[in-house]
Amino acid sequence: MALAIMSSGGDSPGMNPAIKKFVDYAYKMGERPFLIYDGLEGLIDNKIKPATHHDVAGIVHRGGTIIRSSRSKRFFEYEYRQQAYNNLKEHDITGLIVLGGDGSFRAMEKFSSEFDLNFVGIPSTIDNDIYGTEYCLGVDTALNVIRDALDKIRDTASSFNRAFLVEVMGRHCGYLAIVSAMVSGAEVCIIPEVEFEYEKQGKRLREEVESGRNYVLAIVAEGTNQTSEVHKWLQDTIGLETRVSILGHIQRGGNPTVRDRMMAFDFTITAINHLLSHDNSNKMVAYQKGEFKLIEIKEVVSNQYQLPQRFLDAVSLLD
Repeated sequence: MALAIMSSGGDSPGMNPAIKKFVDYAYKMGERPFLIYDGLEGLIDNKIKPATHHDVAGIVHRGGTIIRSSRSKRFFEYEYRQQAYNNLKEHDITGLIVLGGDGSFRAMEKFSSEFDLNFVGIPSTIDNDIYGTEYCLGVDTALNVIRDALDKIRDTASSFNRAFLVEVMGRHCGYLAIVSAMVSGAEVCIIPEVEFEYEKQGKRLREEVESGRNYVLAIVAEGTNQTSEVHKWLQDTIGLETRVSILGHIQRGGNPTVRDRMMAFDFTITAINHLLSHDNSNKMVAYQKGEFKLIEIKEVVSNQYQLPQRFLDAVSLLD
């Protein structure tokens, strides 16, 4: 059997360990592995090459993805999806693994509904916002990058009578923001899922400043679109000179942590085993309650991820 792997959408740490495990495990199982370069665009343009052990040697510690990724407008058009399918058939590829997020899985759900395709998705996004799984590849590495930045920012914040406002990624999901706030001891956390009570929190912080607090660390999720508003609030209402740091794409880079490397191995082995089982249903590998399971891709794309209640509750505990 010929199997292929591709990255799609935003890159995340852990993709390279997954790619290496894919090639090594495919050979171990007696299958022929292929690498698809440049994501959906590469699938359309037939950038599909047989993989060797040499191609993936020494990549486990690297962030990003050696096979690169892309977002593709062309893939929304049927003729290009047909072209992509023809390319897979040309290489006799009967099983496809996709490292990606919600948008990638929606594209593959559409693709698989039109053509005889057997694929498995591995949730790979630092946003941790995919329905059905508690964990996505790249999350632990991103959290450690943020934690390191926040620790350093707090060092300088505590040296001045200042507030530091840090915007973190996550799209419309507040997972990175609330977990980062919890582990950094932030005084303020603003996420899309919970309405921030400016008046109540302002009263609290003013009282703390009057009692001797000389700095504040505030974490804002990018999906709230409130960074400018929070900046103004901290300066005008709380009365602290405020510096803003937008961490941006450094959160998507960096050497994958031990956890992301281990999760990549388990996700990939589960995905390959499913493809070799000759079950033609298209699924995603999910991590639930310490176990790896397979769920229908239609279920994944038909539902929306909800932040666990314990994290929603944690926002109020920062008060």
